Amino acid sequence: MLIPLVAATAPAAAATPTVSCTSGKAGLAAKLKKDITAALSGRKGTVAVGLYDRSTNTTCSLRSTNAYDSASVVKVTVLATLLWDAKKHNRYLTSREVSLTTAMITKSDNNATSALWKQLGLTKIKGFLSAAGMTRTKPGANGYWGLTQINVQDEQKLLKLITAKNSVLSDNSRAYTLKLMGKVVSSQRWGTPAGAPSGVSVHVKNGWLQRATHGWRIHSVGTFNGRGHDYMITVLTQDNSTMSYGVTTIQNVAKAIHKDLVPTTVGTKAFVPTSRPQEAVPAVPAS
Repeated sequence: MLIPLVAATAPAAAATPTVSCTSGKAGLAAKLKKDITAALSGRKGTVAVGLYDRSTNTTCSLRSTNAYDSASVVKVTVLATLLWDAKKHNRYLTSREVSLTTAMITKSDNNATSALWKQLGLTKIKGFLSAAGMTRTKPGANGYWGLTQINVQDEQKLLKLITAKNSVLSDNSRAYTLKLMGKVVSSQRWGTPAGAPSGVSVHVKNGWLQRATHGWRIHSVGTFNGRGHDYMITVLTQDNSTMSYGVTTIQNVAKAIHKDLVPTTVGTKAFVPTSRPQEAVPAVPAS
């Protein structure tokens, strides 16, 4: 009796999620999908991407619900929580709060963040997350705000709240947030702004953190307005071998997005981020 030889099959490798894009502008979704995929080609690490442009009703997403340790990106959520709570109590920020929020966003000051996190408490932070529909974001326990679990989907919801009229944040609160994100010190203006053409305003907040598992987490969220476009980008990464490797991955993606979304003429200057990126490293428990 002949028994057919069957080649042993190796376990199937986990399929890499593909970038998903939709757009109200003909041809744009396919171009973005192709160019974001190309930007990530050969790059190691686990990358999640979110893009939304109001002007062309364009969205792109990759691993949009994967959870990442927030690092300093959560500082935008801390600011939004404070402003949301102040609005509920019909009050302005105190001079102390203005000082703390300015340091927290423009210089990524960890002590300022810890002071505001403690002042707000988990009840208010969770209250804001609920109001904002950021249902998958989990605040870090025991004061470790840098270990808040974030994802692209919720970060994009937050950026949408900051950039358009809504019932959660007042117009003044949104303007204040964008003002601070637009004044981040130059050494921290890397990541999603890379390649943004002149004439487009840039608002950014970044974060990084190294841990024993999953190596460096490198993240960048940004909102951009100008040249007929109003868009926001979130890129979250982990499993990076070095800090600079993750920064490069994010900036490759950002350059592709800006180029496709806001076509420019020859000679148009593009934003060139610092070659020596800096960011505050949040405290984490001893492993």
